[in-house]
Amino acid sequence: MFTLFVTPFVVFSCVLARVGGMVMTAPLFGSGEVPTHVRALLAFALALVITPIQLTVAVAPPTNFAQYAVSLGGELLVGALLGMGVMILLSGVQVAGQIISQMSGLSLADVFNPGLDQDVPVIANLLSLITLAVFVIIGGHRLLVGAVLDTYAVLPLGHANPPSSLGPLIASLLAESFSLAVRGAVPAIVALMLATIVLGLISRTLPQLNVLAVGFGLNALVSFAVLAISIGAIAWLFQEQLEPAVQAIVDSLRPTA
Repeated sequence: MFTLFVTPFVVFSCVLARVGGMVMTAPLFGSGEVPTHVRALLAFALALVITPIQLTVAVAPPTNFAQYAVSLGGELLVGALLGMGVMILLSGVQVAGQIISQMSGLSLADVFNPGLDQDVPVIANLLSLITLAVFVIIGGHRLLVGAVLDTYAVLPLGHANPPSSLGPLIASLLAESFSLAVRGAVPAIVALMLATIVLGLISRTLPQLNVLAVGFGLNALVSFAVLAISIGAIAWLFQEQLEPAVQAIVDSLRPTA
C-alpha cells in the first residue's frame, strides 16, 4: 500500500468520470446515433474546462489504488444518475406514443430506433424526436452541464457516494414519467373511445356496413387529428417537468446531516 498524492491527473480523471457518466447516458449526448468517439471527445473537452476550477478546491487524497477506483466509480454514478434521470422522464413520452399506437391500431407500423436499439411504433418515434428537439431548443443540454457543475457544490470531488435517497428518487422519477405518459395519451384515448362508441352505434343502425374496414381508417384519422392538436401540449408537459426533475436529482445528492 502506498500513498497516492492528489495530482492534476487524479483530479482530471475524477472530473472526467463524473462528466463522462452524464454524457454517456443523457439524451442527445448518449444517443446511439452519436458515435462513441464523439461522446468520449465531448466528455474529455468538458472535463478539461471543469478541472481548473476543481484544482482550487481542497480534495482529500486517496491513500491507495482501491480507494481511487472507488472514487472513480462514485463519480461515474453521480454523472450517470443525472443522465438516466432525464432519460426516464423522456421515456414517458415514448410510452404515450406506444399507448396511442396500440389503441389506434398503428402499432403494426414499427420503425427501428437506433437510440433505443429496438423497433418502436411510428407515433412513439415521432413524439420522441419532437421531445428531443424541444430538449435542445429550451437548452436542456446546457441545463445538464449546469447541473453537473451544481453537483460539485452539493457533493465535492472525492465525496461522491451513492445518495441515501436513491430509491425514493427513482420512484419519484418513474411516477413523473408515468404521469407524463398518461397526460400525453389521454386526449387520443378519449377521442378513440368516442370513435369506437360511434362505430358501435353505426354498426347497430347499418349492419351491412363493414365496421372493421371502416373502423381501422377512422381510428387512424382520429389519432392523427388529435395528435396534430395535442402534440404541442405533450412537448410543453415535458418542458414543464424537465427542470424540476433535474433539480430534484441534484438535491438528492446532498448528504443528509
